Formats: sequence, structure tokens, C-alpha cells
Amino acid sequence: MPRRKRLTDAGIARLRAEAREYTVWDTGVAGLGVRVRPTGSRTFIYHRKTEAGIRKMSFGPAALRTVEDVRRACLTAAGASDAGEGAGKAAPLFRDFVAGSWMTACLDRCKPSTQRGFRALLKRQLLPAFGARRLDRIARIDAIRWFETRSREAPGAANKALELLRQILNHAIVCGHIATNPARGIRCNPGRKMTRFLSCEEIGRLHWVLDRYAGGSASQAQQADIIRLLLLTGCRRGEIVYLRRNEVKSDRLELADSKTGPRTVLLNAGARDILDRRLRQTDSPWVFPSVTDPSRPRAREPGLWYAVRREAGIEDVRLHDLRHTVASQATMNGVPLPVVARLLGHSDVSMTMRYAHVGDAEIEAAAERVGTAVGAIMGRHCNHPSNGDSSATLSSESR
Repeated sequence: MPRRKRLTDAGIARLRAEAREYTVWDTGVAGLGVRVRPTGSRTFIYHRKTEAGIRKMSFGPAALRTVEDVRRACLTAAGASDAGEGAGKAAPLFRDFVAGSWMTACLDRCKPSTQRGFRALLKRQLLPAFGARRLDRIARIDAIRWFETRSREAPGAANKALELLRQILNHAIVCGHIATNPARGIRCNPGRKMTRFLSCEEIGRLHWVLDRYAGGSASQAQQADIIRLLLLTGCRRGEIVYLRRNEVKSDRLELADSKTGPRTVLLNAGARDILDRRLRQTDSPWVFPSVTDPSRPRAREPGLWYAVRREAGIEDVRLHDLRHTVASQATMNGVPLPVVARLLGHSDVSMTMRYAHVGDAEIEAAAERVGTAVGAIMGRHCNHPSNGDSSATLSSESR
């Protein structure tokens, strides 16, 4: 599988030689990459599809140029090439460009889960707004007005759609259809601070409410099990909702596709009990199949959550906050951050630090322990023989 990441000067400097030559491709400009040879040399390369075939270019040693400089050179080269190849051609419609060049060069290279998310954003947001417009007729004011309208309805979803729009229009620049990106520089909506997690009392109330729904309809029982598994494993919603039977082993989940790629999730006793019961109830390839068609997974994520959280008195808690709760409980029980990172499937411990919150009660207890320890040290210092001399000196000076 091709190696892909957002190229940075520091990241390129860390690339190490291997037994065979390899290339790391940039996710910012399609076709831009850094070729690393067994000798350790690193070279910028650029591959671009044209009507005559693949055009290959080299921009020299990576040690002599910055990534941003090479990105600009790639866009300039693409624009000059298209000016000669397609002079007089009108820019394509946004929907045709997305379905053609962008889908082949960008979307098809993404993981299946990423593709599903991008297709949903296109269908619900971008194609209705820009689908019938030519790429060179999308003005900055159009992008701003669209983003402001979407932000009033769903700020988080608007941010994701804006990022996708930028990516599509960046590729349009590479293809020579437009000179600048009208979505560049539009500021995203500020994200919600991820500081919400369940207390022990709230976990107890949630468990009690889920017990009631577990005895309801087949759909309610299924959704209650999904919510419980999220709280027991710390998995992401999609990892549980779309869990396949063949990914469930005796003591672990071997996920073929997660946000950070394939990963293993070790199961505790509570999670194993739920999964064992679910697998006995159905022969479907999915652990949580559609109630009407077992050959397919659930059509959507558990909508029962909104009723459950209302009855449990935790209406400000998102389903994703259950993942925060797992991280916080692990941290408060002394699990080291690197271990919590592996538990949650994070590739970077800094992300885990955003999840691993500690409650006020734990902070108060820690402050009390620190105060007691420091007080004990101060007490020993006060009883030191030299302390009397210094006090006497201070008294005489004050007189």
C-alpha cells in the first residue's frame, strides 16, 4: 500500500533509508512525493496525469528546498502544462470534476471508511451547493456564504465539509482548471472543548437505564448493547456499529479498518459476554445486523442514545464522550498514558492527553496529598537545629 502523509520539512528529515527504495506521497498536492533511496538520499518527485499519459518530474534533493516551495512549483508546472494542453477548454462543472479527476486521483486512494464519510459530505452538502457550477465560477464570496449558512445548522459538519471543499479545489488547481482556491483562508468554527466524561454516579445511572431498554424491542436491545460496548471498550462508534463477525476473536477484536488503520482491541469480561450473546443470536456476517435484513449492517448509529441520556440525566453527553470516559477511568486508575493510547488506538500520545481528563474530586485529592507531603517537609525543616538561630537573628534585625 502506498505511504501517504502530509509532508513537512521536519517529517522529511526523519525519513530513514530502507533496504529498498520507497516513496512517501503528499496528501496536500496529489502526485507530489519524496523518494528515499537505500543510500539515504531524499528527492522530491511529481507525477501528474495528462491526456498523453503520466508526466514525471523531479525537483531535486529534499535537503535543498522546502516543501512549500516545491508545492508551489508543482502547481505552477501543472498550470503551465494545462495551458498548453487545454487552451480554450472551459473548466468542468464541480460535480463532473468530483466524479472524474478528483475521484480517481484522490478519493479512490482513501480508506473505505474515509470514502464513506467524504461521499456523505458530498451528497448532503457540497454537491447541492456547488454541483451545477463551473469550477472557475465558484467565487470566494460563494464559499463564505455557503459556509456561514451551514455553520448555523451544524458547525462541526460545516468544518468537515469546508476541509473537503478545500481539498477538491486544491486538486482543481493542480489540474489547471483554476488559479487560486476560493475556500482558502476561511476560518473554521471553533471546536467544542472535549472535557466531558461520566462520573461514577452517572455511569451507574446510565447502566440502570440501559437495563430497562435491553428488555424492549429487538432494535432497542441491540442499541443498548452497542452503547454498553462503547463504554466497555473505548472503541469509536463505527468500529462497533459496523463490527464484523470475523473480526471477533475469543479475547479480542481484530479490526481490519479503523481511523488509524488495522488494530487490535483486547476485550474485558463484560464486553466478551455481550459479544458472545450477540453472536449466538444471529448467523449474520455482522455483529449488529439490520433488523429487517440480517445480510446488511445497521443502517445508522444508535438513535436510542438521545432517549437514554435524557432519562439518565446526562443530556449534555455525546456518544463519543463514552470514549473519553474510558480514557479518564484508565488514567484515574493508574494506567500510564502510553498504555491508554494503545487501548484507544491512538497513534500519538498527545491525542490521548486530550481524552484522559481527571475529575475535580481526583484533583482535590491530589492537591491534598501534595499539601500533606509538602507540609511534612516543612515540619521537618522547622524542627531543624539551625532554625532557632535564624529566628533569633530575624528577631534582632526587626528590633
